[in-house]
Amino acid sequence: MSIKMRAGVALVAIAVTFTGVISAPPPVQAQGLLDALFKSPAQRKRERQAREQARQQVEAPKPVVKVRGPRYHKYKPDTLVKVDFGKIADPVVTGGINDMGLSPLGIDPFAEGRPALADLSVKALPEAAEAVVEYYSSHPGYIWVAGTAITDRARAVVDVLNAADEVGLSADDYKVDVPADAFDVTQGTERQKELMAFEMKLSVAVANYMLDASRGRVDPNRISGYHDFKRKSPDLARQLEALSKAADPAEALLAQNPQGAHFEALKAELKRLQDLDESERIEIAADLLLKPGQANPELANVIAAIEMKGSDALKTDNALLFASYAGKPEYDEELVALVKAFQKEAGLKPDGVVGPATRRALVGITNADKIEKVRLAMERARWLPGVLASRRVFINQPAYTATYYEGGKSDLSMRVVVGKRSNQTNFFDDEIELVEFNPYWGVPQSIIINEMLPKLRADPSYLDRLGYEVTAGGRAVSSSSVNWNAVGKGSGIGVRQPPSNGNALGELKILFPNRHAIYMHDTPSKSLFKRDTRALSHGCVRLQDPRAMAAKVLGTSVADIGSHIAGGQNKQVQLSTKIPVHVAYFTAWPDDNGTVEYFADVYNRDSYLRKAIDATEAARTS
Repeated sequence: MSIKMRAGVALVAIAVTFTGVISAPPPVQAQGLLDALFKSPAQRKRERQAREQARQQVEAPKPVVKVRGPRYHKYKPDTLVKVDFGKIADPVVTGGINDMGLSPLGIDPFAEGRPALADLSVKALPEAAEAVVEYYSSHPGYIWVAGTAITDRARAVVDVLNAADEVGLSADDYKVDVPADAFDVTQGTERQKELMAFEMKLSVAVANYMLDASRGRVDPNRISGYHDFKRKSPDLARQLEALSKAADPAEALLAQNPQGAHFEALKAELKRLQDLDESERIEIAADLLLKPGQANPELANVIAAIEMKGSDALKTDNALLFASYAGKPEYDEELVALVKAFQKEAGLKPDGVVGPATRRALVGITNADKIEKVRLAMERARWLPGVLASRRVFINQPAYTATYYEGGKSDLSMRVVVGKRSNQTNFFDDEIELVEFNPYWGVPQSIIINEMLPKLRADPSYLDRLGYEVTAGGRAVSSSSVNWNAVGKGSGIGVRQPPSNGNALGELKILFPNRHAIYMHDTPSKSLFKRDTRALSHGCVRLQDPRAMAAKVLGTSVADIGSHIAGGQNKQVQLSTKIPVHVAYFTAWPDDNGTVEYFADVYNRDSYLRKAIDATEAARTS
């Protein structure tokens, strides 16, 4: 009797023993039971996987529609509107003027000049137009005129408007012609009309300037979804009233610009650059990538640029090499050592590789390029608070740095990693509220859909093996139980990584809750901080020394931070007082000593801002 036949007899016997019923299974069913009995574990596993795949393929996989980041827009500038002077113009009164065109005694000069408003056509930003009408409706009198002449206060304010370029604005936007001092005394009424036109034009220009100086000419949110600022809305009518009473209206008008050492440094740098002649430069091919042991004719330009840009000490130490170098293209050990010395001086990774960062340090940028960067920095500075808090955290993405300020002075600065060009870090202001130790990483939907989903459709147990937690509709489930073919954007699937040594957020994260899900955090990928270009994350800001930053914002010691982490448990600690944080983007920004430094435009945002300013200037001159 064969093994299978003996097994069949045994099955019947078992059935008799446990059921008391003698009934053999049908032949086909019995054969299936016998086959299952003699299958190997590997065969049974393959069959289970085949059945699971068949179950998931009943429904056609949803196409993977990727979650896309914000986009850049064609900028739409503010439109100018005509000021409705009709709301403050009295009807022309005929009989109040004598035969010589002189007003009788007791006539208010402002009232005498009102008829000029009927024909006056002036354009302004909508808020400025509204504010001027509102102010003069409740204050029917001159600010800038006294009797038959303009005041010294008016002249001082006109000087501020004419110097608008010095603070990064455009003086052409605020041009006001000043009436001549001399006039025909027999034409008193015409003089008052001339002065009324000047009064209104100057007040409109002042209101426009106050708007531009305090919030910028450009609305950053119209540039792209990567910008997120609540646009400032100053009470211009009240500010006009304050200006009319100010002891020094010119100084008060200048104060509408950002205040603080950072803006003063940018102003000083702009003036310095405009007074300079263009410096000599040595051109190096933009696509140069030269590694030790290679040969490239551009090497001659590299060595010449080092000789021009290097410090006196570097030149002295390598005088013999500079004198003997004859332009050979071979990049040998001696020249590699020279390049490494220059890289170290320039604050770059001294690896001897001449790539984009080293080339930028060697070539530098023209004065014209620097002037452009400073002017763009002054525009961006207007999007920030007019006065920066004395205690704050300032992250400058192009510089790849995060700096903690205490008492208005830099107290801690470190390298950071920011978002890749495909996952750009946003530009916005917020407030730090808490520090989370041994954090969970809630995987963003963009990563779940764009990166994890293709893997999960091929291997549903992928996240289970990695130890990630999965939720469906808020309920915990295993990764292998999810029909990933049916998952797409908005499916309600959540994924998070529990605290661990390999957690993407490392030991802690510093939160300033925002709709972009951006925060500062630790990372297990420490080697990335050695790179010169560090646009490598999915958008959050990775800190080189997260414990030190956490200690500063919590007002405690690094040792205390370590004790929070040591327990291994997830916990949150609220700040006693929220701290402003600026997740900023400046390709020109002053260091602690007020020296302006220049950085590569990692996201090409300078060009988008330049286009927005150009569109604004075109709209204002049309």
